[in-house]
Amino acid sequence: MGQKVNPIGYRLALNRDWRSRWYASPKELPEFLHSDIKIRDYVKKKLQLAAVAKIVIERAWNSIRVTIHTARPGIVIGRKGAEIEKMTADISGMADGKSVKIDIVEIKTPELDAQLVAENVALQIERRISFRRAMKKSIQTTMDFGAQGIKLRASGRLGGAEISRAEWYREGKIPLHTLRQPIDYGFAEAMTVYGKIGIKCWIVKPEEGTVIPERPERPRRERREKENVNAAAPTPAEEAAAAEIAKA
Repeated sequence: MGQKVNPIGYRLALNRDWRSRWYASPKELPEFLHSDIKIRDYVKKKLQLAAVAKIVIERAWNSIRVTIHTARPGIVIGRKGAEIEKMTADISGMADGKSVKIDIVEIKTPELDAQLVAENVALQIERRISFRRAMKKSIQTTMDFGAQGIKLRASGRLGGAEISRAEWYREGKIPLHTLRQPIDYGFAEAMTVYGKIGIKCWIVKPEEGTVIPERPERPRRERREKENVNAAAPTPAEEAAAAEIAKA
């Protein structure tokens, strides 16, 4: 029986940070925790089409700061900031009237964000696109943007089959036990007619401060080609015999 560890939780305090940044007494902890879950569910539901990858919640004495990491900040802000004002009022109501501030962080390369890649594949499956096609296309796009490796796993009633199964595709390297590797992980669910299909995504981003080396050429193949050329070339004795036959 395999024991799987969430790559983000495994790397906390090394190269990943918590998504809820606050401290609470044992008495206040359940209330704050359930409040965070409500806020995240509300923001995700409200901004379904805004490609929200991560929601970070920070708490002070009587205030809450919600940082939304999104690939489409224009949809989050809305016309003249109307959406932000409405969300601020709603979140304040969920948090017992505390003052709420919403920050927006734009994701420059959504193709390298595991959560957004998983949600994109799930969206394509919901639109009845073949899961294999969607996964392979996402893998190719992510690798083209400079990722060192990507793995996608889909599980459920794939293709409407009676028996559920899991299929996965991988390209590049996914060293899950190497803690210094900044591995990003995302999970999404596709709500299809025949049930839920879960999509998991692992992306290995290049390490900070490292230059990605170009792929080296294959010297062995060149050597083999040279050997084949040398083997095909006739010897001086063979050339002389061929000349005599030509004269005759």
